[in-house]
Amino acid sequence: MSPRVRIAIVGGGISGLTAAYRLRRALGSDARIDLFESSGRLGGVLHTATVGDRAVDVGAEAFIVRRPEALELVTELGLADRIVSPTPRRPAVWAGERLHPLPSPALMGIPAGPTVVGGLVDPADLVRMAEEPGRPMSWQAGADMAVGELVAERFGPSVVARSVDPMLGGVYSSLAGDIGVREALPALARSLDVGTPSLTAAVDALIAAGADATGPVFGALVGGYEVLLDALRTAAGVDLEIASPVTELTPWAGGWMLGVDGAGDRPPYDGVILAVPAWRAGDLLDRSVPDLSAPLREVRRASSVVVSIALAPGTVLPEHSGVLVGTGESLRAKAFTFSSQKWAHLSGGDLPVSVRASFGRFGAPVPDEITEPGVDARLRRDALEDLDEVCRAAGVPPVSSRVVDVYVQRWDEGLPVYAPGHLAAMTQVLAARPPRLALAGSSYAGVGVPACIGRAGRAAAELLDDLT
Repeated sequence: MSPRVRIAIVGGGISGLTAAYRLRRALGSDARIDLFESSGRLGGVLHTATVGDRAVDVGAEAFIVRRPEALELVTELGLADRIVSPTPRRPAVWAGERLHPLPSPALMGIPAGPTVVGGLVDPADLVRMAEEPGRPMSWQAGADMAVGELVAERFGPSVVARSVDPMLGGVYSSLAGDIGVREALPALARSLDVGTPSLTAAVDALIAAGADATGPVFGALVGGYEVLLDALRTAAGVDLEIASPVTELTPWAGGWMLGVDGAGDRPPYDGVILAVPAWRAGDLLDRSVPDLSAPLREVRRASSVVVSIALAPGTVLPEHSGVLVGTGESLRAKAFTFSSQKWAHLSGGDLPVSVRASFGRFGAPVPDEITEPGVDARLRRDALEDLDEVCRAAGVPPVSSRVVDVYVQRWDEGLPVYAPGHLAAMTQVLAARPPRLALAGSSYAGVGVPACIGRAGRAAAELLDDLT
């Protein structure tokens, strides 16, 4: 392989940085790896900000440690000593103007029987759940449908609104009715494909299969994701071009030419990885690979906003790790994370108490400043009023008078919508990619950090295969 190989990576989020690191490890120090990021910073939807004089994540805050990708990468970069596990506190669900225990056991919010959601869902749906094992299943093997449609038909709509929506909404910024079963719960789809006779039986079997798993499910990094991003950037040894939007890709003699906003002609690249959202990749390929561009541009996208709140040291919060809000409830926030109670390293002593409020989802985006001038100030008020309401319901004093800092982080079009059929469409896209062009990011194999890291590694491997 030529020591002068030139690679371009478009997108400086966790996917682009991971792909750059994997390529550097494989190609050595002589390769030139240019990384183009259209915004003014690296990280994409991972962002660590200073709120109340402390570093907190205002994008994703945790990763699944039972998947290997993130844990292996963090360890490989020498950051294993920074991994921390959540405290034993559990989230609550807000429904009917009060707090309820999070249903458990459950499969991504799909409860294992009516006793798990007693007092949370409508009495008629408790009866529906109890009778569900005796009703014929209408599931068609190989078909896809929305999680919300399946659960509403089998268990009832209140189960969706008060248990499944709150859980899935935090992961996908979408309601269960917009998310495919195969996309969010592939093991459940496989179980039903082979003839499991009821949703109850399928959920029970999957929960039982995971019952022997030990240790924490989630992990976070002391210092926030900024620590991982900095380590990746250093180890990847990229030539970084910040605030440099790529405008077009054109095939050239076995490689690719890049058009970069505000820049002159550049030498061609031997290979390119597009580590950007699917719709952005589709725009870049519109002229050169229109057949690939079309399905990428059709991927729908969800927006959200995080309001990070620092409260005075010693502020008392409800005895939970956070609150997930049921669909159709009076609170305007869709969730709260009591970060200082969820993560021990963010608690104690004279440290500010950290809380996150989340707003917006697919189909109900938060307006921007053009549509609603002063919207960020309104979100701050909404977050604090909702938080006070939650505190009153839990029997603790309101906290809005104890605010020391607030930070609003907007994630416009931050996540792809994993609608029914999305993964099948993306599988076809990946199979049809042209030589020396690979795709990475949250659009292809899952929205979580481990999934993005895994897809970035596969994109780098695909490109290396093309180069040999």
